[in-house]
Amino acid sequence: MRYPSGSLVILTGLPGAGKTTLLRRLYGLDGAESVPVTAGTAVVIDSSQSRRHWDGRLTWAPYPVRRAVVFATHVSRIGRALHQGHSVVAHNRGCGPYVLRGFAWLARRHGADFHLLLLDAPAEAALAGQRDRGRVVAPRTFARHRRRWESLLTRVKGGDPAPATGARIVDRAEAGLLEEIVFDSARGVDPGRRRSFRG
Repeated sequence: MRYPSGSLVILTGLPGAGKTTLLRRLYGLDGAESVPVTAGTAVVIDSSQSRRHWDGRLTWAPYPVRRAVVFATHVSRIGRALHQGHSVVAHNRGCGPYVLRGFAWLARRHGADFHLLLLDAPAEAALAGQRDRGRVVAPRTFARHRRRWESLLTRVKGGDPAPATGARIVDRAEAGLLEEIVFDSARGVDPGRRRSFRG
């Protein structure tokens, strides 16, 4: 899978869909990282890295505050990597319109193309993934994620990747065939218009 050099690729999907698993397989992550990982010309940034960075350091704060601090750290790391001229592959669980517009703004600010990589898994499979990892999202929260996810999927399938330059949809089987994400094509080429990966 190829993208223009210097792009921001946000990997998103339902909680438990397998996003972190995909990043671990592609980049040899062991799940203990608390800082972004450099892989060739790209920087791999998983939101769990920011969570581990703050583990045990914000015990005094209520959960909404801890969540906000972790997210701010995650976004600042993405911005820093783009500012340094790196291509970025970043995991982000949320796919609400305001979150995506924020990433689009961040990419524009640093002169980067913004692409979405959508890992599509049935809700039942995502819930099973949450149970397997031992971290289950509250039903109301999962329902909200699901509504936003289904809205995004519908738009992308209809040919509208906004606010991204392009978007690709992969299911779990297709993700299992993915061997590498390469950043080397020229700017102005929009590989993300191909909406799904096929081998």
